[in-house]
Amino acid sequence: MARIVAARLGYIYIDTGAMYRALAWAVIRSGLAADDEEAVSRLLSQGTIELRRTDAGQEVFWNGQDITAEIRTPEVSNGSSIVASLGKVREQMLHLQRELARQGSVVMDGRDIGTHVLPDADVKIFLTASLEERAKRRVDELHAKGYDAEYETLLAELEERDRRDSERSVAPLRRAKDAHLVDTTGKSIEEVIDEILKICLRAGEHRR
Repeated sequence: MARIVAARLGYIYIDTGAMYRALAWAVIRSGLAADDEEAVSRLLSQGTIELRRTDAGQEVFWNGQDITAEIRTPEVSNGSSIVASLGKVREQMLHLQRELARQGSVVMDGRDIGTHVLPDADVKIFLTASLEERAKRRVDELHAKGYDAEYETLLAELEERDRRDSERSVAPLRRAKDAHLVDTTGKSIEEVIDEILKICLRAGEHRR
């Protein structure tokens, strides 16, 4: 949805979650422990994460290698939440993400954007949905990509990820006070996109 909103506004789309996933993928490939803060931080400083826009969408690269498809596995999902809880890693990512935002008008997607990365953003959207619906969507997504996935397992993993992200000491997952709450439960992608675009339009009119 963020990617489509960015396209309709003519803005640059930045998926910060993909950056943490890329790092988690590299951690797994390197055989490091995802919770080893010093080792993971060092790996990040030695590597290069790129987000490239193509006609097919955003592609993700680690040290020049296209890992777009490989970062969407359940193993990488769990690993990304762990590396994202590391203070040094988040500080390094913060600088990278803010540098990307300086490129111009952007739609930035992530769990701490409105509260930590871009606290002065013109528009903040806090997307939510019921845990059950999110698990069902994730199962459907993984099945479509050819992965085995069980609803109950993913439900438990999502619940644990939410708990971990909400309770971490650095930039926890929470809604910014000035963020617009958009509950996507039971709504189509197009319905949510329309709702977000209306919020952006009202914000633009207010600033004039």
